[in-house]
Amino acid sequence: MKESWSAFDTFEPHFRPLVVIELAKDTKEETKEWLTQRIEDKKKNGGAQLLVKPLAKEDGGKIDGNENIYLVGASYLRLLLGAETVGLVKECNDNSMRTFTYSSRKTFKDFAEDNHNFLTMSECQYIIKHELENLRAKDEKMIPGYPQAKLYPGKSIVRRLLTNGILIQFFPLHDKEELKKLRHIWYSRVKISFQPLDEIRCYFGETIALYFGFLEYFTFALVPMALIGIPYYVFAWEDYDKYVMFASFNLLWSTVILEVWKRCCARMTYRWGTLLMKRQFEEPRPGFHGVLGINPVTGKEEPVYSSIKRQLRIYLVSLPFVCLCLYLSLYVMMIYFDMEQLALDYHEENETSFSNLMLFVPSIIYAVVIEIMNRIYRYAAEFLTSWENHRLESSHQNHLILKVLVFNFLNCFASLFYIAFVLFDMKLLRQSLATLLITSQILNQFAEALFPYWLQKRHNKKIKKRMCASKMDSDLSLFEQINMEKEMGTYLGTFDDYLELFLQFGYVSLFSCVYPLAAVFAVLNNITETYSDALKMCKIFKRPFSEPTANIGVWQLAFETMSVISVVTNCALIGMSSQVNAIFPESKTDLILIVVLVEHILLAMKFVMAFLIPDKPRDIQIKLARLEFESLEALKRQQIKLAAESLKDETHEGKKRI
Repeated sequence: MKESWSAFDTFEPHFRPLVVIELAKDTKEETKEWLTQRIEDKKKNGGAQLLVKPLAKEDGGKIDGNENIYLVGASYLRLLLGAETVGLVKECNDNSMRTFTYSSRKTFKDFAEDNHNFLTMSECQYIIKHELENLRAKDEKMIPGYPQAKLYPGKSIVRRLLTNGILIQFFPLHDKEELKKLRHIWYSRVKISFQPLDEIRCYFGETIALYFGFLEYFTFALVPMALIGIPYYVFAWEDYDKYVMFASFNLLWSTVILEVWKRCCARMTYRWGTLLMKRQFEEPRPGFHGVLGINPVTGKEEPVYSSIKRQLRIYLVSLPFVCLCLYLSLYVMMIYFDMEQLALDYHEENETSFSNLMLFVPSIIYAVVIEIMNRIYRYAAEFLTSWENHRLESSHQNHLILKVLVFNFLNCFASLFYIAFVLFDMKLLRQSLATLLITSQILNQFAEALFPYWLQKRHNKKIKKRMCASKMDSDLSLFEQINMEKEMGTYLGTFDDYLELFLQFGYVSLFSCVYPLAAVFAVLNNITETYSDALKMCKIFKRPFSEPTANIGVWQLAFETMSVISVVTNCALIGMSSQVNAIFPESKTDLILIVVLVEHILLAMKFVMAFLIPDKPRDIQIKLARLEFESLEALKRQQIKLAAESLKDETHEGKKRI
């Protein structure tokens, strides 16, 4: 049972800054005073009961240009109470994982009243973010100093400040010492070893750690494909049709690795506690707008938007736009094939080393165009999805991912399908697959890590020169850190990272039987990707808020869908091979029927395998069942206790009347 907030004094003389708030330069003083008051006010008065201080010198003086920057922290007691509010799961002394409650705090492993490391820094920052985002308007009709910024009871204050441009950003601070340790064991030395996923989780949270866990798992899963692919490629260099065995292995591989990943994921997230975290009722996303109404589920006042209008926007605007983009992608693909034909004609006329190199130029140009189109379409998809005005962040993300995946799939793989099943040119298929895969990997590495790192390094040098010129040597460490971090780019989540792995999985699972080295290049790319992604997390972007998660979400479904398509594709390629065609020299109809039958059998086996292999290991299932049983027993005991107390009160009242 939760204890009353009013029973605790959460003031703490020692202030540890955890989160930075940056307001607009022209923010009015009354707005600042009102916001800081609401952050500091007690929970019973509608505040967040946190600690907030303006960024200042050690002697208490303000710093020019930083008057609108505030540091937010919380007492240890306040963080413990917040951990119960958000439902954090921690390890108990009996090695089980349970939802943390303040009343039973002493039963949890490593807990002590003076052990401020019981909660990780990322967990503390997640709690503060939760409390800030849940600051609700009470009696205010508007944001003080801004009559146009209307408020109504229950409206999130922070989200309103963001949408009105008063609050520029708020972000968690880096811990320089912990970050230095993490960098040292993570990417400062080139070595072949497992990533420090537990340390990544403690510093960046479960969502980031789970992405790096999946990246590591996928890289190791590619190794068997790479080991088989190298000799297969060497000894069958010119035999483009001899790929039946490799395609057969591909069918099994693409199914097994995804099923095994779900079990690895469940084991990891159970150890981290997020597998047990209960999903809270989702609040409206910051960009959601509509007329003021009553939510029928919560009874709270919040914006309401007609679902009919949203459906009209989706089917009358978004869907036609996506179809138009798909048509444009196919049109560009046909231009690419015209270029291929021109290059081939030029080579047949000249047959020189230069003309041989020219054969690769159309594929390279097409690969670059594909990357450009993917990025332009991404911005358009984000705009359209925001315009559709989805209430929940999960719904917004699902619609965005669907739009992006459909276009990226067609844009990246349509030419390969056309070459394989329309032109029946295995040599061109191998050449195109190799060029598209390698070019896209090089461009992604440059765009995602190298170029942003170069820009950030230049920007940091300018900040250091400016701060040294202002002779703030004694204050350089803290203020330099805050000024550098507030100017860093914002990490927008794991969307692009998973998308890159999804496309890579497509290249490997769909057509790698024709180009067996695809898995080799994928492994090499993922090794460098691990280091470049670690670099951008630690050096290029602001520290993201921790986000508890139990799995990779909708991306699991996306990868499984791709594996189903790979079954169909590989069966078709096997049916087209010279070895299989030699078995049916006369009747092509029998061959097609047999290929379709085998494909259906394999798909059935795939779904049976997915059903038979549990998503959670047996020991994890037992632990979850035991926790559920104990929770039910505790609820029963509580109900019996309440019933006994009620009966006792009724008996006492009866005796009084007698």
